[in-house]
Amino acid sequence: MTRQFPAFAALSLILAAAAAGPAAAQSFAITNAHVVTSGPVGEVENGTIVVRDGRIVAAGSGVAVPAGVRTIDARGATVTPGLIAVNTALGLVEVNSVDGSVDSKTTNSGISASFDVQYGLNPASTLIPIARLGGVTRAVVMPDYDDSDVARELPFAGKAAMISLGEGANILHRPGIGMMLELGEDGAARVGGSRAAEFVQLRQIFDLARQPPREEYPFELSQADLAARRPVLSGAMPLIVVVHRAADIRQVLKLASDYKLKIILSGAEEAWRVAGEIAAARVPVLINPTSNIPSSFDMLGASLQNASILKAAGVEIAIGGNDAGHRVREMRYNAGLAVSRGLPYAAGIEALTLAPARIFGVSDLLGSIAPGKAADIVIWDGDPLEPLTQPTAIFIAGKEQPLTSRATELGKRYAR
Repeated sequence: MTRQFPAFAALSLILAAAAAGPAAAQSFAITNAHVVTSGPVGEVENGTIVVRDGRIVAAGSGVAVPAGVRTIDARGATVTPGLIAVNTALGLVEVNSVDGSVDSKTTNSGISASFDVQYGLNPASTLIPIARLGGVTRAVVMPDYDDSDVARELPFAGKAAMISLGEGANILHRPGIGMMLELGEDGAARVGGSRAAEFVQLRQIFDLARQPPREEYPFELSQADLAARRPVLSGAMPLIVVVHRAADIRQVLKLASDYKLKIILSGAEEAWRVAGEIAAARVPVLINPTSNIPSSFDMLGASLQNASILKAAGVEIAIGGNDAGHRVREMRYNAGLAVSRGLPYAAGIEALTLAPARIFGVSDLLGSIAPGKAADIVIWDGDPLEPLTQPTAIFIAGKEQPLTSRATELGKRYAR
């Protein structure tokens, strides 16, 4: 059976069962679509995608649709993999100004590297559907720092996790996906105000983590924190380093080389100045291409060409949104801006999909439309990098998601 949808119109599949709970994984086919695979196949005109039991089983042109399978005619629409957001607090923070709704940080002096966001996730967060309406199907949830205790000198924020934005009680996709560390001006303030002290302390902490346990440690270190750092030292867990200034980026690259660390740079507004060095070290970067204002001495060299210069140098980049909560969905606008400043279009889409999947080690399952991958699929009524374009259908692991949020429901209520 085939269902026809007008181009750029209501492609959305009405979710009558959504109110009763999350949908089950479905078998279906999407036909006649402009498919942006984010994989080696590239873009496919009049493409077909076949999904069975939550996985993509076939994708491309000339793909046969199995008899009796529900068919979605996506003529005139664009289909992409679900977007993967980075640098978010989805499921951890509801209202920043309300302490009781913020679970992304702690002042506990014995918990730094061992702080683990997976235990604070709230599947019922109202911010998750808002991000999902922007085509986001997975997100990396990062811990944050609570600097209200000025005496706290531990540099690490804790462990990040990846979540699914699908409806349901279990949104955790992968815990311990990275360890969060902030350096530069803000990081230095936590260790006495000097970048020099910051890097000296880091080296001491890494050296201590390699030694046998002892009864007392400097810097308020706990056994739990030292144990949490060992996967970082072994290379099993990447260290996500928030850093901005080119000189600090060089120090981070040196630290990673000395200790054989797997690192991911985040922020990195001046990364374009050391793009060749970052590429040579094979270090990926999480960026916001709109961050081009010299708002601090760390970012005097911020540039709108950061993304295009890094990509041209061979650096893997992932593009994030404009905050960690309500504006996560704006990541595709930011990719569009980067494309307008020289980033190739395909690279802009990749920076929202396959690149973050590769960076965080989940590209075997996520990030592209290809056989064997999870059916995280978004149907758009136009170019996904254009701000006015909207999703008309969203699938996460083959389950169709509601195109509603608390904001849209309130809008309907007060529009009456």
